[in-house]
Amino acid sequence: MSGGFSVTDLHIHLQPWEMLRPDVRTKMEEGRPDLPRIKECMESPRALLQLLDEAGIERVAVINYVAPEVMGFTPEVNAWVARYCREAPDRLIAFGSVHPDLVNDPAAETERLLDSGIRGLKVHPPHQRFPANAYRAGGPGAKIDAVYGVAERRGVPVMVHTGTSVFPGARNVFADPMPCDDVAVDFPHMKLILAHAGRPLHYATAFFLARRHENVLLDLSGIPPKALLRDLPRLAEIAGKCLWGTDWPGPGVPDLRRNVEDFLSLNLSEPVNRAILHGNAERLFP
Repeated sequence: MSGGFSVTDLHIHLQPWEMLRPDVRTKMEEGRPDLPRIKECMESPRALLQLLDEAGIERVAVINYVAPEVMGFTPEVNAWVARYCREAPDRLIAFGSVHPDLVNDPAAETERLLDSGIRGLKVHPPHQRFPANAYRAGGPGAKIDAVYGVAERRGVPVMVHTGTSVFPGARNVFADPMPCDDVAVDFPHMKLILAHAGRPLHYATAFFLARRHENVLLDLSGIPPKALLRDLPRLAEIAGKCLWGTDWPGPGVPDLRRNVEDFLSLNLSEPVNRAILHGNAERLFP
């Protein structure tokens, strides 16, 4: 509990940093006085649970995805995060990914991951270097629709990174959320989470998609909480479609608890706070 509210953080990045490309790892580690504790949490789910208890966080989604060319993460991240979250499945929600160009049968690989304990799927267009609707045009990522099809049939949410990336090699031409309009139309029964709500260039598009599509949700991670009402001034109107997340320990996210406190300082109504901090996530992951 933080400030009297249950909190589910649906976007943290504990990953096997030994896989990171050297330039990416430098960017992730620079200026982090808490780096020893971050590394401790990567090595031990118990250390993460202790950190969550101190911060007043009930549950977290541990986001991993396959992006060898930009980040260095290979498909082995899926086994890593499934194993990690297995230590406390009531509090740790494993997100993995299928890169459709790196497997022969994306649908079968998706089924295998979900059977292994992966509970959500991540697509990262700027880092995987294809648009979310690549299946409509062919080329890189064209078989991503097979992943969506399995996710829809099995009731598993898909999180798509929307917004720019500062990491070397990222392709920000794929940062625009609008291709997710096709995905929401073509897979209407699949919960589609727009991570970061399009920050910092595409907030209006992300807001439009959340209002247009019943199956689209916004993840508020990576946005400084005190800037939320500047960037999403009508946030309260779609409170029932917003999910709390921090992007910790990404660049610019120093502390899990402080982000929650900054959010509560916005003085939104209690129902809005409860929905965003926990209620919506509880419906998505009972």
